[in-house]
Amino acid sequence: MSESANQEQQALAAVRDRIDAIDLEILQLISERARCAQQVAHIKTGSQSESVQFYRPEREVAVLRRIKDANPGPLDGEEVARLFREIMSACLALERPLNAAFLGPEGTFTQAAAIKHFGHSVVTQAMPTIDEIFREVESGACDFGVVPVENSTEGVVSHTLDLFMTSPLMITGEVSLRVHQHLLTKAADLASIRRVYSHQQSLAQCREWLDRHLPTAERLPVGSNAEAARLVASDPEAAAVAGLQAAEIYGLSVLAERIEDEPSNTTRFLVIGKQDSPPSGQDKTSLLLSCKNQSGGLHSLLAPLAVHGISMTRIESRPSRRGIWDYVFFVDILGHRQDPKVAYALQNLEQDALLFKVLGSYPVAVL
Repeated sequence: MSESANQEQQALAAVRDRIDAIDLEILQLISERARCAQQVAHIKTGSQSESVQFYRPEREVAVLRRIKDANPGPLDGEEVARLFREIMSACLALERPLNAAFLGPEGTFTQAAAIKHFGHSVVTQAMPTIDEIFREVESGACDFGVVPVENSTEGVVSHTLDLFMTSPLMITGEVSLRVHQHLLTKAADLASIRRVYSHQQSLAQCREWLDRHLPTAERLPVGSNAEAARLVASDPEAAAVAGLQAAEIYGLSVLAERIEDEPSNTTRFLVIGKQDSPPSGQDKTSLLLSCKNQSGGLHSLLAPLAVHGISMTRIESRPSRRGIWDYVFFVDILGHRQDPKVAYALQNLEQDALLFKVLGSYPVAVL
């Protein structure tokens, strides 16, 4: 071995030894953090309070924001925050494991959103419908639920909004997930595919690609993308539009990648629970409103937001089911309902609205 090669080997060995030492230091610190989490659990368990909360979304978000701000690199802030999300998820499981209901079966984007929000230590439970997710959380069988609410390409998931009209549950968090759709199948080529299964929103998100590449294939909407993958696993003439996780779970090949029509295709999910989150410093509040059906009614109803300098980030209308052409409005605003100027604006809104319901205040998503 030449002298330069020998020096290179020695330099690599030194760096690797340093990495091994750092890994042990990291392990010791993670273990120390986990022991602190156990102490927190012991203190909370001994509390006389009847409403002990082990999961504190505002605390978790504050930690992630602080970590991103303090990150010196070279790892990207998002990467570092994801690492700490998993550490906090594992430590929280030592205090009390969380369970979250999602739209099943295994391998859906909703499950991916639940894991992104809570980390991999959360216990996810698949539900056949969005209604069942609400019922599981209302009954106390699950701590939280994760439900889709809107897609950047296809718009609002109306059924989710409709359920908030009658449910006592509140929004405790939000998750935005970049959605990549893939064509999964056991067929050897596109010419062999006669049927394409997927959720109706996913079929719509890939409409142009399907028109070009599978114009004669029948498109069959099902309850979820993962359900589509499950069906395709036993049908050699079918394909599913779904994510990579579904391909792994159901043993399918990826015949075409990223077939969504819009590359920035993103779905927003809501986390639902029995109470919303305390202020975190960067929050949203969701409202359910209705007004008199008269000229300028909606403009007058929302005027307090402008008066108090509150930014509205979204508004959607849905039939109220109380009468023909009668509507309710779902509104998202920036700020927490406990913030003074938001509280004043909401007080004015409640006085003028025919229907006024705060669906929850929750931290703006960090990841």
